[in-house]
Amino acid sequence: MAICQLADVALYYEVVGEGPPLLFIHGLGSSTHDWIYQVVLFGGYYRTITFDLRGHGQSSKPPGPYSIPQLAADAAGLLHHLGQFPAHVVGLSLGGSIALQLALDYPELVRSLVVVNSGPALPLDSLPEKLHVLWNYLKRLAVIHGWGMCKMGEQLAANLLPEPEQAWQRQAMIERWAANDKRAYLAAMNAMRGWNVTARLPDITCPVQIIHAEYDYTPLSFKQRYAAHLPKAELAVIPDARHLTPVDKPAEFNRTLLSFLQAHPY
Repeated sequence: MAICQLADVALYYEVVGEGPPLLFIHGLGSSTHDWIYQVVLFGGYYRTITFDLRGHGQSSKPPGPYSIPQLAADAAGLLHHLGQFPAHVVGLSLGGSIALQLALDYPELVRSLVVVNSGPALPLDSLPEKLHVLWNYLKRLAVIHGWGMCKMGEQLAANLLPEPEQAWQRQAMIERWAANDKRAYLAAMNAMRGWNVTARLPDITCPVQIIHAEYDYTPLSFKQRYAAHLPKAELAVIPDARHLTPVDKPAEFNRTLLSFLQAHPY
């Protein structure tokens, strides 16, 4: 069991393969399991690093509040601990926000950046988007406080992995969510509230790929707007995909990501 001990948190991590470093950052309430369809493939090309965010999985769960800059500092600490930088960095959902913050606060650690179904702000720009985010936030709070983490997992799994052949993936997701520490989960969820680095996006000068799932929570227009602020950004859309794209559509996601990484060698 590999542990990186930082000042106030112990981070669980896994490393697969050799080559240029490639760091994957998972989403809210999840763990290294977000990347089960990526580590073997990408481990054949890169030194592939996955880890559990503070408050998640096998990492320690210090009391909150948490913040996006704090979570990015944890990722930076891990890269320093491993001596693996600058790294290609891939972030999903909450992990995408952390990846953007990492590129802003520690640009020397980031070779390229891939932001999956995420963005530089919450709340978003338009009133309908803000109301949609607020509604989902309040709904999630109500489920967690009223019925617990298992019920939250059941609802998310049904929405994110709805196909009949994804039954075992749904069950695995439900079990992962049920194991979440409620206090730590809420601390991580609240880290997004009011966070906004849109004005700083022009400072990210490394190559950036923004991956959008056709049926993501946030619209394509949101990604198009913030992509325009990034000097070296490209946008890729994965059809018939949902928010948990690396698990929902792994083959399509892997092709999209690998093409980008190979276009930007170390």
